[in-house]
Amino acid sequence: MRSCRTFLLVLSFSLAMLIPAMAEEPPPAEDLSRLIATAIANNPELKASEARWQMFRNRVLHEGRLDDPMLMLKIQNGILSDPFNFRKDPMTQKVIGISQLIPFWGKRDLRSEVASQEAEAYRWQVEERKLELRRMVTEAYYQIYFAERSLEVVDKNGRILDDFVTLAETKYAVGQGTQQDVFKAQVERSKLLDMRISLEQQRRSLQAALNALLYRPAETPVGAIPDFDTKPIAVSPEELRRLAAENRPLLKSLNALIDKGKAGHKLAEKEFYPDFNVSFEYMQRDRFEGSNGDDMYSLGVTFNLPVFRHHRHEMVAEADSSVRMATEELNSTRNSIDAGIADLLAQMERRKKLAELYRTGIIPQAEQSLESATIGYRVNKVDFLTLLDSRVTLFNYERELYDSLADYQMKKAQLEALVGKELL
Repeated sequence: MRSCRTFLLVLSFSLAMLIPAMAEEPPPAEDLSRLIATAIANNPELKASEARWQMFRNRVLHEGRLDDPMLMLKIQNGILSDPFNFRKDPMTQKVIGISQLIPFWGKRDLRSEVASQEAEAYRWQVEERKLELRRMVTEAYYQIYFAERSLEVVDKNGRILDDFVTLAETKYAVGQGTQQDVFKAQVERSKLLDMRISLEQQRRSLQAALNALLYRPAETPVGAIPDFDTKPIAVSPEELRRLAAENRPLLKSLNALIDKGKAGHKLAEKEFYPDFNVSFEYMQRDRFEGSNGDDMYSLGVTFNLPVFRHHRHEMVAEADSSVRMATEELNSTRNSIDAGIADLLAQMERRKKLAELYRTGIIPQAEQSLESATIGYRVNKVDFLTLLDSRVTLFNYERELYDSLADYQMKKAQLEALVGKELL
């Protein structure tokens, strides 16, 4: 009965390992640069940002144009007792006129500049969104990498535990081991199966998240993520801060908002001066007895009197506040960039050192420890718990290695988004 139960457990675990291999042919290995290009080309949120920029860009020329002229048609000095008789009074006239509102000198240019700087701010927000999208795709890519390598480590440890079960059953059969050792090995293998199920679900969730960024169906297969080399960032913190000042789109967007506020301040000051309305009217009169019916014209200029100055002072104050707000946001962003650069460089250095330590020191030592424990268990020098502990130690450090490698690349992507430039 015990052998049958053991056989069924081994069979179920083996089938779980073989199911992925029996599925349809997997897609080819993924290329990160191609995924990023696809996301930038297809992502709907990025397209919405681009459409918003185009909307404000189209507003620039409109803000610099004159308002439409006004056409006037009227009957002047008509007689109420005979309203359509134009020969009853010599002053009855049929009038056609046109007028044009002309803002005070400089207002149109300033309105156009305000709209232009606002559009410029949105243009750099589009570039900022591209950086953010690139970072999100890169992070999803390396999270999938970690999930895949964790699955490989689980499969490898499953094969190791198969050997442990065989070894424990053999020793138990000859009276040198206990049945409890067999059960412990089976429990450990079941725990690995549980972890594999969780990792498979995690990869599917990450695949769906990546497909959402690329704007394609959630079930679209994502190919395997190839191995990579972690290359150090050969750029000093001072150089990174300089790159951020030159390339970060968010900083350029805030600078454009500052320029918009300054132009708005000048425009608000122009509101203390009047706008002009130039008009021309042509008055046609009919000839009749006692009047020669000469036509007449009227030419005039009207303008508003900016005597209510309190709300104009409020407009100037509003423009000043917008400049101060954008300036402080710019200073805060620069401060966050400086702190982020230092923090990410420290985390990347830590991850790189850990990966090197795991690869060249800890993992080889853990493999030797596991081999030694296996030999010792065969000759009854160590107990089964020591053997399992050696296996768990190696398992954890192998996962930590891939976690460090993936996290290093994700931190590098965050650093590139922070400075606004790819770091080769």
